Amino acid sequence: MIKPISISLSPNTEPDDVRLAFGLLFQPWRWFKGKEIKVLEKEFQKYLGIKHAFAFNSGRSALMAILQALLSSEALAKEDEVLLQAFTCNAVPNPVIWAGLKPVYVDCREDDYNIDVDDLERKITLRQAQGGRPRAVIVQHTFGLPADMEKVQEVCKKHNLVLIEDCAHALGATYKGKKVGTFGKAAFFSFSRDKVISSVYGGMVATNDSVLAQNIQTFQQEIEYPSLFWTLQQLLHPILMNWLILPTYRIFGKYLLILFQWLHILSKAVHWKEKRGIKPSYFPKRLSNALAILALHQFQKLERFNAHRKELAKFYGEQSKNSGYILPQAFPEREHIFLRFPLRHAKAHEIIRKGWERNFLIGDWYTSPVAPEDTRLDALGYIQGSCPTAEKLSQETLNLPTHIRMKEKDAAKIIEFLKTYGT
Repeated sequence: MIKPISISLSPNTEPDDVRLAFGLLFQPWRWFKGKEIKVLEKEFQKYLGIKHAFAFNSGRSALMAILQALLSSEALAKEDEVLLQAFTCNAVPNPVIWAGLKPVYVDCREDDYNIDVDDLERKITLRQAQGGRPRAVIVQHTFGLPADMEKVQEVCKKHNLVLIEDCAHALGATYKGKKVGTFGKAAFFSFSRDKVISSVYGGMVATNDSVLAQNIQTFQQEIEYPSLFWTLQQLLHPILMNWLILPTYRIFGKYLLILFQWLHILSKAVHWKEKRGIKPSYFPKRLSNALAILALHQFQKLERFNAHRKELAKFYGEQSKNSGYILPQAFPEREHIFLRFPLRHAKAHEIIRKGWERNFLIGDWYTSPVAPEDTRLDALGYIQGSCPTAEKLSQETLNLPTHIRMKEKDAAKIIEFLKTYGT
């Protein structure tokens, strides 16, 4: 098997997406300004049933826009504290730090990988007693499963905290029939290479608050578009990945990927600076029109993508019963879109390594309470031992691919491998 069964590496791209990116290479006049940016924003507004949507070049930039808008409206002040769950990516706490705010990590639950509302209450009370200034909560919908929004909203209302939704994993998921991204003061979405839809990089802010929206719009208008070279890097990603790297991965494709990233022909998903709490120069930026074209094309496939994810998740669940793995729990009031299918096993890290050796590139979200694994936790303000469940999950969790290019026969091969090495 030369081509890997992979959870990442441009997973959402179909042949028409690759052809679209290739065609855009020869239309540089469409790369920056263009009508597709506004069309994408309008489509988001319509889909979520919200009043305002603003596009940015990443989920990080989208979160930065929200935080800066809250600072401008004096809903937040410098040095205020923002509570967010551990078992997350550094893309969430970093914008908090870059905005001059302080992240406070809250533990997560074993049953849904989402924020532990009891620990949220404890951390708020503790920080208030210690003279801290908890002012906002970022709630993550991990792997596409909505958090318990009713309880989160109750805590935020009780303590007068601003609620921000992190919907990077969860476009299309619902809680009690209501789409995620519509519960808080604002929400942000990601169109990164391995998210629900992908334009390699991209993000969106959603809000019903008109005052906040005005500040976000001002922020959007004041920042620049990404550079010509950065946009080129993103357009090349699906082309090189699908036409060169993946077809030859087992032979030399993996080394080509490393080489292209080293030569900066392709960008990495996470810059080394982010692992140290430092902001790369390409954040925050507006969404370029070229990437808006890719995102809009993918957005039209959203329902099919998520239906496929749910079908594969059902298959994984049925085939993994009595296998020695802990399966995700079901919550009737929460519609899970299964961006990834999470499993738990005491030897998760070993199983991931063995899978990679056999060309099964199964997922490692997350092998650290603040991922990636080589993130400097002290630079991101995380204190070891402060979130024991998140730290436990980071040692036990692996995840299986559900993207549109995964076929049931490939999923069956992964299950066969897992049963061999995980029992």
